[in-house]
Amino acid sequence: MGTEDNNDRDNIIGFATLPEQVHRKSVKRGFDFTLMVVGESGLGKSTLVNSLFLTDIYKDRVLPTAQESVEKTVDIQKKTIEIEEKGVKLRLTVVDTPGFGDAVNCDENWKTVERYVDEQFNRYFQDESGLNRKNIQDHRIHCVLYFIPPYGHGLRQLDVEFMRRLHRKVNIVPVIAKADTLTKTEIAKLKSSLLNDIDEHKIKIYQFPDCDSDEDDDFKQQDADLKSSIPFAVIGSNCIIDIAGRKVRGRQYPWGIVEVENSEHCDFGKLRTMLISTHMQDLKDVTQDIHYENFRAQCISQMQQVALKERGKLKRDSAVNIDQIGGTDTLLQQKDEEIRKMQEMLSQMQEKLKESGKDPLVNLSMEPGKTNRDSVINVQ
Repeated sequence: MGTEDNNDRDNIIGFATLPEQVHRKSVKRGFDFTLMVVGESGLGKSTLVNSLFLTDIYKDRVLPTAQESVEKTVDIQKKTIEIEEKGVKLRLTVVDTPGFGDAVNCDENWKTVERYVDEQFNRYFQDESGLNRKNIQDHRIHCVLYFIPPYGHGLRQLDVEFMRRLHRKVNIVPVIAKADTLTKTEIAKLKSSLLNDIDEHKIKIYQFPDCDSDEDDDFKQQDADLKSSIPFAVIGSNCIIDIAGRKVRGRQYPWGIVEVENSEHCDFGKLRTMLISTHMQDLKDVTQDIHYENFRAQCISQMQQVALKERGKLKRDSAVNIDQIGGTDTLLQQKDEEIRKMQEMLSQMQEKLKESGKDPLVNLSMEPGKTNRDSVINVQ
């Protein structure tokens, strides 16, 4: 038995520790995650984010008045905090969009969000194409929580336009806000209607990856529950309520208490599990491998088109210059030919004068009363 153990140790090379090396390096460097929340005011976006990460991100926030909300355009507000759990550090960036859906005319609210997403992609592309690529800050949007009001019967035109414009650039996760205002039957009916609208308008929301065959049954069941819960019907609360000695996070109403983390009451726990525990890295991978690569390919294609246009312009300019040079050479050749013919004519005239015995330049007879000019004319 001891001999077999010694043989196994001798056959070990040591690369089995690579996962541990990667783990230590990743933990030391820390992780980045950027979450964007989009939806009209009053749907509980700030409360939900605080509930997800057990922190108060918007403690210094000033709520606008009704007049300011009506006249306000879509703004971008970004807050970054560092969270540590069991030695793992997470730099969480939450991007809020106050003013979205609040104005009378919301037709172009999606443009501000799309512009910001493109700016972050372009910033990362410029940093990646630079000389120093060791400390690139990743500010790309990894996930968008899109809040849908509970009082509708499906997607509004604003919702459809936003998703259609951005579903190929970001991971969109739709959520039904304030689910405690609906019964279970109403929630199921609204979810079905939203999924039908999403399919009808060919909107690509975030798709959960398929489970590997070697995963255990519990994980497969959990993944199936998460997939069946989209869009998530959520409730947010920062209040701790004491129920018979048990402290829970929830909301208290005259008719009872709604527990935020109770899966029988809402999908908050499932959303948190998906967003933080199970699919955070996949959201980042999809952003890197699909959305950013599409943006990068588009940028390179545009750069190539610009380079081809410049090259064609240089060729056209060179052709014009060559034509001009060729025309000048032709004129010079014509002048040289004319000079050569004149020289031949002069040579022939001199030969004829010599044969007649007269010197064309010296032996010119001058008659009295005539000038040199007249004598030359008589000779000719």
